[in-house]
Amino acid sequence: MVLSEHKMGVDLENRDPNDLNNHIRVQFEDVLGEPDGVRSMECVWENSYSCFECGKNLCYKILTFLCGLCMALEWGCCFAGITFQNVWFYTPCLRCFSICMGCFQRFFGSCLSCCVVPVCESCGALFSKIRIAKS
Repeated sequence: MVLSEHKMGVDLENRDPNDLNNHIRVQFEDVLGEPDGVRSMECVWENSYSCFECGKNLCYKILTFLCGLCMALEWGCCFAGITFQNVWFYTPCLRCFSICMGCFQRFFGSCLSCCVVPVCESCGALFSKIRIAKS
């Protein structure tokens, strides 16, 4: 995949289409709120909003500029490693385990069918004859 082809697939408007981070509320109204009966001066509240938004946006942009590419590379490598482990180790191990346990499953299923099922059927037949009458 060419880098320019990959860029075309990035949605620059909706950057969280799967709502991965909907639990992170970083709007002014979600963080700060004055209850009824207690109010700061309007100029303080308006300037607090401006300072909050400016600080949040500036800090986030600086952090993403300094760390974003490195973090994206790190997470890409991390998920590549997880994918590699699943494809080349975990899935084959689980398949091998499943094949080996299939024999034991049939063996224990046969033992249960021979020993436990007749007892359960007998108990079921015995208890099915009990009738409760209202007086």
